[in-house]
Amino acid sequence: MSKLDQVLILDPPSDLKFKGPFTEVVTTNLNLKNPSDRKVCFKVKTTAPRRYCVRPNSGVIDPGASIIISVMLQPLKDYDPNEKSKHRFMVQTIFAPPNVSDMDSLWKDTKPDDLMDSKLRCVFELPFENDKVNDVEIIKAAPLMNSLKADPSAAAVPVSASVDDTELKKALEKCKRQQAEMSKLLEENRQLKEEGVRKRMMPRSDHMTSNSTNLLGRESSAASLPSLLVVIAAIFIGFFLGKFIL
Repeated sequence: MSKLDQVLILDPPSDLKFKGPFTEVVTTNLNLKNPSDRKVCFKVKTTAPRRYCVRPNSGVIDPGASIIISVMLQPLKDYDPNEKSKHRFMVQTIFAPPNVSDMDSLWKDTKPDDLMDSKLRCVFELPFENDKVNDVEIIKAAPLMNSLKADPSAAAVPVSASVDDTELKKALEKCKRQQAEMSKLLEENRQLKEEGVRKRMMPRSDHMTSNSTNLLGRESSAASLPSLLVVIAAIFIGFFLGKFIL
């Protein structure tokens, strides 16, 4: 515990937290309270004076009183996580003499053994990943919205060119169903054509069968005709020979 902890009460006691994004000024407050019965002079120092603006950075606290110190982190163009380890604050204090006229001379003339101090660490907190994604989307959408305002004819252009995965899957499934129905219709059409060809071929085969049957009948009747004539001729010959013999 430092000597200053016995004189001043710091809130927060050890860490100064700064929440990003660090594209603009980020302010955190440090509360100093004097619980003693004597006036206390204080001074706030930092290891990165160009990065911070401290108001007030020095002053006098009456017995039992408190004061709020505003510590303002200036915008960081390129945030380096390793840089935060170099940022420190120190609050120095001394008991104020009865008559304080020149604060600068007071600090210069004070012996190191009479100084009391307490050190504070800087903690940088980045926003959540979802907040970062939303910020990126807003930043990307802003130029497009500005262009839409400048050119109303471009209002038909969607703000986001990405297609929802669910809608894309539905479209693909619908396309597959249509392709399956088309294949089914083509197969039914092919079967109908084949059936029509078979039906057209059936009468021709029946006609050819009947013609062949008639032809065979004629040939058989033509073949039996000479035999019949021979029998008739034999009968007549026998009849005439019988007459002459008798």
